[in-house]
Amino acid sequence: MRILKPSAYLCAASGLLKNFVAREAVFPFYASLKLTAKCHFGCPFCNMHRHAGEKDLSTEQIIKVLDNLSASSVIMTSFEGGEPLLREDVGELLEYARKKCNFYLLFTTSAKNILDYPMEKYCENIDFLHISIDEGHNNLEMFDLLPTIAKFKSELSVQMVITEDTLENLEDKVQKCSAAGANCVVIPAAEMDGAKKKSFPNIDKFEQKIRELKRKYPATIHTPLGYFSAYKNAKCSSASVIIAPNGKLFYPCNILGDYGCDLTETDINKWLVSAEAKAARKKMKNCEINCGWYQYYSIDAYLSLPTIAEALSPIFAGKRKC
Repeated sequence: MRILKPSAYLCAASGLLKNFVAREAVFPFYASLKLTAKCHFGCPFCNMHRHAGEKDLSTEQIIKVLDNLSASSVIMTSFEGGEPLLREDVGELLEYARKKCNFYLLFTTSAKNILDYPMEKYCENIDFLHISIDEGHNNLEMFDLLPTIAKFKSELSVQMVITEDTLENLEDKVQKCSAAGANCVVIPAAEMDGAKKKSFPNIDKFEQKIRELKRKYPATIHTPLGYFSAYKNAKCSSASVIIAPNGKLFYPCNILGDYGCDLTETDINKWLVSAEAKAARKKMKNCEINCGWYQYYSIDAYLSLPTIAEALSPIFAGKRKC
């Protein structure tokens, strides 16, 4: 795993300290950037189709968002969609993020024809490559591609969205990841308005299965156990943020669907301490939906010293090196 410039760690540490003093997650550390709403699929648990009619941001606008995040407490940014490979400028954006931005870069794709793209070249600029493989994406055959993809420079992880109907099939997928030398993150299908089907699995059965598979396949699954306690305590966190395909910050979260600032125009650091942002975080704190969205419920585990080793152990297990 590469070392960022010292300022990246200092900004993140400063954000942690300020959050501790404020007793709320004012400053985020993980950002999911939706490069486009365009996608090959229509997953029943997803509602990204709501943005399908929106025009993608230009290359220059995306760069403004990246610069904005790079100057913040965010230490990892994820390129997502829709399907980010459908952007013609994705190679340019990856190169810019690697050379000009001070954060780790994660890239999530579910494209069945992934090897038709210059992935080996792209992976030179990607720290963590996430391949989404599950029944919802109808792309289980991509497990056969893992040995080839594992040879690329990025740290390889398989992202699996689990529903009530597919929980029992999880071990077979984890075994395939382990055999290919890939890590995996297992995510429950959160309840989303506008999704074709609500499929959040039984939380106790889900936790039991994850604990069982963590014992059976050590250093493979990096879904933190802290996710489950956070869900059971209805404790989501604004320490993780999502940027919509239009460049606007979903705030406090994409489930409530409210927008905060436009990151192509507004300094995120200044906006996060505004009265508007504070009111949004209060709305999140008082929310009774308890949707289980992985990003918001697991982020504190990745930031907590007692659990960070458990959550990240697959990455540092020595299977792969960036």
